[in-house]
Amino acid sequence: MRGREPINAQRRRRIPPQFSWVDHRLVREGHIQGRSAPALALYLFLVTVADAEGLSWYSEAALCRLLSWSGPQLLNARAELQQAELIAYRQPLYQVLDLSPGVRSSAPTRLPPTGGREGGQGPRCGGEAVSVGEALHHILGGAR
Repeated sequence: MRGREPINAQRRRRIPPQFSWVDHRLVREGHIQGRSAPALALYLFLVTVADAEGLSWYSEAALCRLLSWSGPQLLNARAELQQAELIAYRQPLYQVLDLSPGVRSSAPTRLPPTGGREGGQGPRCGGEAVSVGEALHHILGGAR
């Protein structure tokens, strides 16, 4: 079937033998350190919807609709994850990359804000790091 091959075959995702669907090495090895809340939200979404090899075919329009984002917000979050080597992207295919031993994401990068949030900046600004819980709480509008 055309389009079923991963972008990076050497980095096919493997579900780790632990009690978590999301790989603990994201935190333990610092892969999420310094990532923006939108990048973390996109990564969580892709991990959630990807198949066993980390592949997903969600369109830009669908991602923007589901994440309540503008096009530039999606492009910035995707670029940040690609630069960190957490995902690969070749339209229309996303691949969540395996966190192989010895493969460390690049240094944390902050991309300029897209200005897509209504009412100005959120409670954090100036590139401060936030926990994944804080980021998701903020993204979900404090919903429980």
